[in-house]
Amino acid sequence: MIGEGDAMGFEEEYQTFMNAHLQARTGERLRRLQEGHQHAEMLFLKQVWWPLFHHFRYLHPEYEVDDFKDGKRYLDFAYIRPAIRICFEIDGYGSHLKNISRWQFSDSLERQNQLVIDGWTVIRFSFDQVQEKPRRCQQIVQQVIGRWLGDELDQTTLSLVEKEVLRLAIRKGDAISPIEVENHLKLSDKTVKKVLSLLVDKKMLIPESGIVRVRSYRLGDQVKNPIRANK
Repeated sequence: MIGEGDAMGFEEEYQTFMNAHLQARTGERLRRLQEGHQHAEMLFLKQVWWPLFHHFRYLHPEYEVDDFKDGKRYLDFAYIRPAIRICFEIDGYGSHLKNISRWQFSDSLERQNQLVIDGWTVIRFSFDQVQEKPRRCQQIVQQVIGRWLGDELDQTTLSLVEKEVLRLAIRKGDAISPIEVENHLKLSDKTVKKVLSLLVDKKMLIPESGIVRVRSYRLGDQVKNPIRANK
């Protein structure tokens, strides 16, 4: 869940995000955005995406792609950056799923397979997952996008040990503890404390729990939003 201040920020950015896409579209692409973007899609942005990134850059709602049957289909969300294309689908559970034919079920699987063949990473959430387990959905989003962020770390001036600590946090998709870093990198307690402290100073990590003795750390905005960090 997001706090009141974050909620206000979300509403403003969400309206800006949607208006920009509505103004840029015409014809069928506009109609699909108006009719296809509903409560489930908005809830995904509010409870999963926004708490992670606090922006909607590189995200495209109701994104049009060529269908394997020479037609068009629309993805709930497409996250597109150089060398990465991720499809996020939010599936509701309704009567239409109970009545779907075996042919329609097979056709749906074939469409997803074709996306993968075309170079897309496909991530699917149910509406219930988004509504009731948003933190788990956040972890999955962070992990899949973290594959790209992990590669980006190689372009920084961080030390090898600092990069490996951040990759550990990215892969886990949750807070990491000093003992996890010690066990993963086979380092001493003293060395781990020093590395974690350096990463906090660089705003790459943020203390998650503990004051005098920090027990866990989470990724900072410098890692989650590398474009912002480089400006």
